[in-house]
Amino acid sequence: MDAMTSLTTPCGCYFNLDHPRNAGILVSLATQNRYKDSKKLWSCATGGSSSKRLSHSFKIQALPVEVGTEKLEGSTDSKSEVLVWPSPGDEIPFWKREFPSWDASSEEPVHVEKDSDLMHIVHVTAEMAPIAKVGGLGDVVTGLARTCLSRGHKVAIMLPFYECIQKQHISDLELITSYSSYHDGNWIACNAYRGLVSSIPVIFIEPSNQFFKGQSVYGGSYNELEAYLFFSRACLEWLQVTRLQPDIIHVHEWQTGAVPLLYWDMYHHLSLEKPRLVLTIHNMEYYGECSQEQLSKCGLDGSTYGTVDKAVDDRTIGHNPERLSLLKGGIVYSNAVVTVSPTYLNETLCSGWLASSLIRNRDKYSGILNGIDTAMWNPATDVFLPAKFHANNIEGKRTCKRFVQVGLGLASEKGLKNGNQVTDKVPLVVCITRLVAQKGLHLITHAINHVEKLGGQMVVLGKASDVRVEREFEGLANLYNQGSSVRILLMYSEELSHMLYAAADIVLVPSIYEPCGLAQMIGMRYGAVPLVRKTGGLADTVFDMDDHSQPEKANGFVFEGIDEGSLNSALDRAFSYYGEKPNEWIRIVRKVMEIDNSWSNTAGKYINVYNSIRVRR
Repeated sequence: MDAMTSLTTPCGCYFNLDHPRNAGILVSLATQNRYKDSKKLWSCATGGSSSKRLSHSFKIQALPVEVGTEKLEGSTDSKSEVLVWPSPGDEIPFWKREFPSWDASSEEPVHVEKDSDLMHIVHVTAEMAPIAKVGGLGDVVTGLARTCLSRGHKVAIMLPFYECIQKQHISDLELITSYSSYHDGNWIACNAYRGLVSSIPVIFIEPSNQFFKGQSVYGGSYNELEAYLFFSRACLEWLQVTRLQPDIIHVHEWQTGAVPLLYWDMYHHLSLEKPRLVLTIHNMEYYGECSQEQLSKCGLDGSTYGTVDKAVDDRTIGHNPERLSLLKGGIVYSNAVVTVSPTYLNETLCSGWLASSLIRNRDKYSGILNGIDTAMWNPATDVFLPAKFHANNIEGKRTCKRFVQVGLGLASEKGLKNGNQVTDKVPLVVCITRLVAQKGLHLITHAINHVEKLGGQMVVLGKASDVRVEREFEGLANLYNQGSSVRILLMYSEELSHMLYAAADIVLVPSIYEPCGLAQMIGMRYGAVPLVRKTGGLADTVFDMDDHSQPEKANGFVFEGIDEGSLNSALDRAFSYYGEKPNEWIRIVRKVMEIDNSWSNTAGKYINVYNSIRVRR
């Protein structure tokens, strides 16, 4: 058997590449010898079948596909690669294979202009991509930190050392400090570790109690609110123990909303004098509801914060007992407050119970659009893609689309007939999202049906935290995953998300509200035309193709209503463009890929905020 159809891996496993079970292995002839003595390019499956583990969320009808090898034409990699197509019956799904190691920091531009007035910035956060990522918060923290680091600033991220953290992405991990931090009348022993994640210094705080134990970032068996109150104080305690005086402590969301309270009412009177506090609100709907007794467990007197001008939850005024909000406390006590898009800033000033607090603090409240990490999200270098591509050569995107179609058991364009002619007019719609009410669940479920009626294909990738929502989508998966046009995958996979963005013709973001949104920006980076509801950051980044008042900005399809009819109209227009104006579609694909939504565009605005509040000594 020749070298093209068989392979012995470095771990001693023999693969017959002509066998359907082994289809889907991407064989890089140029790198095969380089890795054979020291790296495992393929995982050796042991134990139970992956298909059994995914049985309730990945039930598909295997369509007949042609399995074989094919030379990649569209790859931007100059080295010759041979692609063997995946199959929906593969024991190991194509997105679960081992991929070459990849350090996103190595993709950054070598020549980045350094700022002249440098600062020491410490982020305190519950999430960081890729090691502890649940939603967009993790992406934002990593992207902003990396960009400020590349501009010459001293940057570190402080993160709980979750039991579930993906340690394989951490390099040079070492214990640097053992100390104690206060909680509920006791001093809890802690370890602080230092490591590098994509070249960003990260301080991991590990308490000796049960906090942050479990198989996921959120939802452990411990009291989550008390765990983040503990973490907030433990971060400040560590700064005090190590005698560090950063210029900026940048906190994110309600989980670290107690840091400004603890800083100004405790640690600033001890030894931390220099730092100033910035709070970024990524989603105003998560308030950090907290009783006075719970706040007291971190060493503050919770009863002193139950006033309108401090941290009381305005919705409970006059109730018994009154409740606090860590997010509101963070707004009041921070030196600067930022939310993640200009439109969302205006929306939050006009609606919601926190609007009055934001209006009172309007002079320190600003809206800065998030960016995306263009080193991590780059179709020209992405190791997860079967073929690379860029705006000047999008052929690899077609390969990515067909690869995903075949791997998921969707009818590929080469297998779809219109009369006697093979047609390429089958748009693939992708929706990658958390399955929560904010994301427009009724619109997502309606889109599945409407896309199928229009003759298109759709893939939904996401997880539900609510049992009722999960059951609803499990029912939809059981209904649709047996066909050839829809796949509903109730999980999250970083690898598969990269592949889906690359495969997508249209990325759907039908949110009821969306503070910023990253999916539309990532989709554009990968040549997927966005179809969005006009709200928050979506309104700041996507402009309708049929809006003739600003044709130079046109880059997608926009609808305003929250009803199914409004969504139908946008989908109908998008499908019409795709099928009837192929040259115009290719033009818009190239246009959206060239839009600069990088952090280099927006990090400077954060640096201006930092400079406006920092203390110079």
